[in-house]
Amino acid sequence: MKDINWLLIAPILFLQLLLMIPALISCIKQEETNGPKWLWGLIILCVSTVGPVLYFVLGRKKQ
Repeated sequence: MKDINWLLIAPILFLQLLLMIPALISCIKQEETNGPKWLWGLIILCVSTVGPVLYFVLGRKKQ
């Protein structure tokens, strides 16, 4: 198995966590979302970096 260059992967993982944590907190605190909350939680967790961005653009209801 080849050695992994963590200097290249670490910023991507940091960006993913930086987007994922606020998106999950926002989803939990939000009264209503565009669609079921459980589905947005799965999208945020499973669709890598794009999931949190999709939630912030499409998932939150305008108040």
